[in-house]
Amino acid sequence: MEEKIMTLHPAGKQGVHILKRRYDVIKDYIVKLLEHEKEISYQEMSDRAIEDLTPTFDGKVVWYIVTVKLDLEARNIIERIPKTSPHKIRLVK
Repeated sequence: MEEKIMTLHPAGKQGVHILKRRYDVIKDYIVKLLEHEKEISYQEMSDRAIEDLTPTFDGKVVWYIVTVKLDLEARNIIERIPKTSPHKIRLVK
């Protein structure tokens, strides 16, 4: 049986159980992208992830991007930049 992780939600809502190997792929993608870009809009990150990950990822890339992004916000690894529209994200300093 594959290892799973329970995600967190920044608003304290119930998380979901997802396969850790999928979580790790998406988390690594988001963190590396933000290390390179410093800040990025959610839409651009999502579009790039779909393009970069869809050929090799065995799941719905968009769903996992949303889920892991919220988890990383809840874990204080990334943050939404206040007063940005569309909203942008960056690594927590």
